[in-house]
Amino acid sequence: MPRPELPLGARLLIAPLLAVALLGTLSGPAAARVERADGHDTRSKPPPAEIGYDISYPQCASRYPANPAFGIVGVNRGIVFSANPCLGASSKAASQLVWAGPNAQLYANTGNPGPQLSSHWPSGQTAPRECTTQTKPDPDTADCAYDYGWNAASDSYANAVAAYVSVGWAPPGATRTLVANHWWLDVETANSWREDTSLNVAALQGAVDYLESVGAASVGIYSAPHMWSQVVSRTCPAGWQGRAP
Repeated sequence: MPRPELPLGARLLIAPLLAVALLGTLSGPAAARVERADGHDTRSKPPPAEIGYDISYPQCASRYPANPAFGIVGVNRGIVFSANPCLGASSKAASQLVWAGPNAQLYANTGNPGPQLSSHWPSGQTAPRECTTQTKPDPDTADCAYDYGWNAASDSYANAVAAYVSVGWAPPGATRTLVANHWWLDVETANSWREDTSLNVAALQGAVDYLESVGAASVGIYSAPHMWSQVVSRTCPAGWQGRAP
């Protein structure tokens, strides 16, 4: 059977539970070969694995995949503190949120450029942690990195809320998305990170904690093994679980 057409840049994902079920079907007793007298194979064929996709701003000018089993949509334009122009209703392209549906899974870009490079560094912030205050004047601490991740996730979540409002799935002035979405934090080496990987872990922890604070159904890590190991030095804080696309 031919593979489904994959729009430029879209990532193809096999529904995990269905993939596991399919493997079990192929390796179990039902996989035994049964033929009729005329030679035709009479065993029941397992259903094809369901296919899901993730899309984001690079697909704004593309045709979105048809009838996905599930859709994951990026809320940023490749970096933190930016918005995917096609997430909600706009004149640029069809809404990617509408394509994925009200129960869309969402992913946000992450990073940790540090105080020297970031125009969004949380200097002077006192909550959820203190950064560059009278009592904690150092601008380059794990607490500052944590606040940066928290703020970046807050901005990404605001992008999602605005998209729900723009397509009529949430009322004007809403502060929450229509549903408790599943969120993924996209960890890629193309974004800015610190050499001290403990600071990167702090930034990611801040992002996780913010999304959990607004009722996300779950928060996962969306990365490739070699990228993850470079960014966090193979660190996996207690309770974290990740999946590579």
